Amino acid sequence: MATATGHCDDLASPNYANFAISLLILLGIFVSYLPQHHRIIARRSSQGISPYFVLLGATSSTCAFANILVLPTSRADIACCKEVNGFECFVGLLGIAQVGVQWSCFTLILLLFLLFFPRSTPLTPPKSPASPSGATPPTYTLAITVTAVSLLHILLTALLSIYILALYPNIAQQWANILGILTTILASIQYLPQLYTTYLLKSVGSLSIPMMCIQTPGSLVWAASLAARVGTKGWSAWVVYVVTGCLQGGLLGMGIWFEFQERKRKRQGGASGAANGANGREIDRTVGEHETDDEGGHHIEGDGEEGSDERSPLLGSGR
Repeated sequence: MATATGHCDDLASPNYANFAISLLILLGIFVSYLPQHHRIIARRSSQGISPYFVLLGATSSTCAFANILVLPTSRADIACCKEVNGFECFVGLLGIAQVGVQWSCFTLILLLFLLFFPRSTPLTPPKSPASPSGATPPTYTLAITVTAVSLLHILLTALLSIYILALYPNIAQQWANILGILTTILASIQYLPQLYTTYLLKSVGSLSIPMMCIQTPGSLVWAASLAARVGTKGWSAWVVYVVTGCLQGGLLGMGIWFEFQERKRKRQGGASGAANGANGREIDRTVGEHETDDEGGHHIEGDGEEGSDERSPLLGSGR
């Protein structure tokens, strides 16, 4: 009890600098996902986003959220809300809120991925650009399967966590560590399918570059903030964001390169089109110098008397 009281005393004296950083991170996490949500909705397509990237991202974020909820440190923070005021409770639970917002935002990506997945009809094939390797685009059945597995994983993880906390709270730390390890493994391989898909398409498709620009450095800042809050014992809660930040940085670099190449091709195509248009106008001017008489014969200006006809002035030959 003394330990719990001491922990609550710490929450009752919040570090305002850490609070400001944590609040900015919370807002940054939310804002960073908005470009991705907007891009899928605006394009009305999730083309270019790997189904396996979505599956691994959804399951890893679920494990991360469950991990921080079952951590003894987090549960102590929640328990202290009965002893401290509302502001101090809010400050103490910011770490949990950060992971919860990240989980919510990625779950929305999962739903948007399915809702705007390119579908085929009996008359129209699915809209997906051909990749240089000729790889077959993912099917709508795969998209449904990914969504169903992700939602089932959320349900099973929640039920198992509640069961452990209710009947075996003494192994909560071990369960949190298992969830943290699963999170790290899933998040570590999460970007591999997307890296492969983006490389094949030579395009980012519906993947948002602004989102990655915000999240790549943000992941490292977030990891540092969580490490300061839960310490080395809670390594399983923050090490994943170090790994994902590095992998997302690689995907960001690839995406920027392909976007640069695509814009370069468009500029070259525009210049080529302008040159072709200029050549066409030159040909039109050359043809326009030829006149056609009433009988269908061609008259070339400047050919002298041989080119005269009944429309030539009668006094034109007088000398």
